Amino acid sequence: MDNRPIGFFDSGLGGLSCLPSLLKKMPNEKVVYYGDTARTPYGSKSTATIEKFSFQISDYLVEHNVKMIVIACNTISATCLDALRRRHPQIPIIGVIEPIAQKIARDTAEETKIGVIGTKVTISSGAYANQITSRNKKVKLFSKACPAFVPLIEEGIIDDEIMDLTIKHYLDDFISDNGITKLVLGCTHYPFLTDNLHRIYPDLELLNPSQEVINTVQEILQKNDQLAGPNSLEHQCFASDLSEVFMNMISRIFNDESDVTVNIKKFED
Repeated sequence: MDNRPIGFFDSGLGGLSCLPSLLKKMPNEKVVYYGDTARTPYGSKSTATIEKFSFQISDYLVEHNVKMIVIACNTISATCLDALRRRHPQIPIIGVIEPIAQKIARDTAEETKIGVIGTKVTISSGAYANQITSRNKKVKLFSKACPAFVPLIEEGIIDDEIMDLTIKHYLDDFISDNGITKLVLGCTHYPFLTDNLHRIYPDLELLNPSQEVINTVQEILQKNDQLAGPNSLEHQCFASDLSEVFMNMISRIFNDESDVTVNIKKFED
């Protein structure tokens, strides 16, 4: 048993989409979450900048004595996972891409056409294509960068005609031209668009890496005998800028705000 918290971090509030699955599967676990809301989005930044920011945040999580770090960000997972593992070899560090890639490669029939959407950096890195096709070369994969989604989500523009029009702008032709039947939400912000996507494309199956990564978290904790027992510790959430949208999302996910502390922690650029 290990009651130390699990560290999660993302370029903003998107990584919070991983937490409902964690809280449901492993209710005794506590988290230390960091969202770099002041410097989001990462998806259009250079790899060197993303790595610098990621090192700052991962160091901060390690200072909080976390037992594991989940990179709750596809952009960081695509560019910095190996570097972060070298920097902190003493604890498991998990990215969000590999778990869903394993599932897709294992479970997908040959004729299935799968779309992957993500930030410019994630898509240009080829991380999903490499991870999936290295395991199953028969998977038919199509990729599309959707850079406007993250800024709109960070501003809380979700249940809005602007978001629906943006979704249709990126995806109408992409889905129809390629005959896509399954869509990978290759950014942890994108699960917040689930209702929009179901409404606009009711026959499209959505694949959510934010849910699949929690299965890997559970497997590793069980293997290492590190699952938490009942405890009175609090969840801790940090952000580089506490926006109203971030606070509302925290309240929605954790329900009982007395179990959560939220604070600002900024880093020098």
